[in-house]
Amino acid sequence: MELPAKYDPSQTEDKWYAYWLRNNFFHSEPDEREPYTIVIPPPNVTGVLHMGHMLNNTIQDVLIRKARMQGKNACWVPGTDHASIATEAKVVGMLREKGIKKSDLSREEFLKYAWEWKEKYGGIILEQLKKLGASCDWERTRFTMEDSLSEAVIDVFIDLHKKGLIYRGLRMINWDPQAKTTLSNEEVLYEETKSSLYYVKYMLKDSDEYLLVATVRPETIMGDVAVCVNPRDERYKNLIGKTVIVPMINREVPVIADEYVDIEFGTGALKITPAHDTNDYEIGKKFNLPVIDCFNEDGTIAAAAQLFVGEDRFKARKLAIIKLTELGLLEKTEEIVNKTGRSERTNAVIEPRLSQQWFVDMKLFFEKNPQVLNDVMTDELKFYPPKLKNTYKHWIDNVRDWCISRQLWWGQRIPAWYDEAGNLVAVAKTEAEALAAYQSKNAGASPATLKQDEDVLDTWFSSWLWPISVFDGFKDPNNKDIQYYYPVFLGDAHDNGWL
Repeated sequence: MELPAKYDPSQTEDKWYAYWLRNNFFHSEPDEREPYTIVIPPPNVTGVLHMGHMLNNTIQDVLIRKARMQGKNACWVPGTDHASIATEAKVVGMLREKGIKKSDLSREEFLKYAWEWKEKYGGIILEQLKKLGASCDWERTRFTMEDSLSEAVIDVFIDLHKKGLIYRGLRMINWDPQAKTTLSNEEVLYEETKSSLYYVKYMLKDSDEYLLVATVRPETIMGDVAVCVNPRDERYKNLIGKTVIVPMINREVPVIADEYVDIEFGTGALKITPAHDTNDYEIGKKFNLPVIDCFNEDGTIAAAAQLFVGEDRFKARKLAIIKLTELGLLEKTEEIVNKTGRSERTNAVIEPRLSQQWFVDMKLFFEKNPQVLNDVMTDELKFYPPKLKNTYKHWIDNVRDWCISRQLWWGQRIPAWYDEAGNLVAVAKTEAEALAAYQSKNAGASPATLKQDEDVLDTWFSSWLWPISVFDGFKDPNNKDIQYYYPVFLGDAHDNGWL
């Protein structure tokens, strides 16, 4: 037989892949053989393949095919993640093209459009994997917002709340002004940016003297409630306890002292704006300072700021510089390089924001589950390369509570219920269960209405359950699939390992 001079994939790949599928070569059912299981790290339903996916899934395919050749019962479970922020942004964009605003729709109407979009455009990445010949068990394809998987998310939330591992609190979070939602720390990408450092005069009360403060954010001056210096800084010891005047709005604020302030940066004097900086917020709590929020949720200037109300935050920065110059309070400007946090989802510049959100208490979680660290440090679970063990320990030792609420409609809605005054009544699966819980605590009394929390859970709150939920392990812990296929190999570039 004469071989073709040039390989033509169109003559080969589709033909043989269709043959493999017709003969069900990739499907697995529990039997007497040794199981070998990989669950695909669920890619976003909005996604298309990139080089990271290519590398990741090629390695998984090699592993699963090798296991089949060794006679193991190989099961590679595919699926997609509902990607709350990314999908909602896509749907909002689609509606905008039709002249429809999200704000003009009810939640139910919006979700109808979202599901229609998902059915039409979602899962492209899975079709691309098929085109590449990935030997997934396509009969087992799952989606994180299927009824069964969503129910698992709600059940786990309720269970963790009962155990004290989930709480609702007022804390500083990462805010995406474009998506109008919170983000986890992992969804904020930092990049070096050329910025301007503005040296602004804060006049001492009843004096011609001033304290010079350097800031990259003059648009937040209207939220200043103090100026802080280092108690060891000889330049400012005589000013501690005195009063200065906040530029442009003439608010009287104290000069306070805290070791946090870097003597070497800028002028060694730090303006304190608790609503717009995580460290300022901590200092504000320590000194019992008020909080003045200068921004609306879309990044425009709020009424509380008194100046530039309604303007975009970056335009307000320019307007503040103009006004400070007119008032003779801008001494100089210096160019610097600093790190700016941007949303991984929208690329918008992140705002630190004080907000009431739901959190997982990570320190308590690790206290109750010490094996999470111990099993790694004793090599019960091994990292490759081994040096990553220390990176893992550093992450565990320095973990911060996980903000799990998102101000979106696409996702699993938080099972929390409130009375007319906005007080949390109960965490429960249904309104009837919430009402029963309320009545048991309040001697049979009934609020006029109960309202469910408007927010949804972070997408990762569903995908962290993925290795178990794809086999309905929460719904039925004793079912044959979870008993046979678990533990699994999660083939993720970020979280490689058996789970």
